[in-house]
Amino acid sequence: MLSLTKSAARYVSKLSNKIRRKLDGFSCRDSFSGSQGRTLHFLLAQTEDIFQKDIEEEYSIRPSTASQMLNQMEENGLIRREAVPYDHRLKRIVLTEKALAYRQQVVHDLTDLEQTLTRDIPEEDLAVFFRVVEKMMDNLS
Repeated sequence: MLSLTKSAARYVSKLSNKIRRKLDGFSCRDSFSGSQGRTLHFLLAQTEDIFQKDIEEEYSIRPSTASQMLNQMEENGLIRREAVPYDHRLKRIVLTEKALAYRQQVVHDLTDLEQTLTRDIPEEDLAVFFRVVEKMMDNLS
């Protein structure tokens, strides 16, 4: 029988909400939202060209959600989108100087969040957690 108090979906949802609130509370929030900061962190870590589809896949979001967020990041002056020479339908995402100026703060905030989130959890338990979450995501695909 399914327990409504020990539901995996409920716990994942609660954890997601707490993480989202923490992301939204970062010091750069006057300049961009927590999800934009998370995306900025992802973009800062890349060495290859990044496209909207990469953002969709990284965060398991719909194209319309990714498009809306990237539009806001463009309006905020954090990114620009440029056509690539080999396919004019594709637009690579390029960080602006404004975005690069936030690099240290974004990396610090997200590193601090990760350390807080995983504090006092043994590596073996984290490995199990990642395997379980990946299986749950596969189950929903």
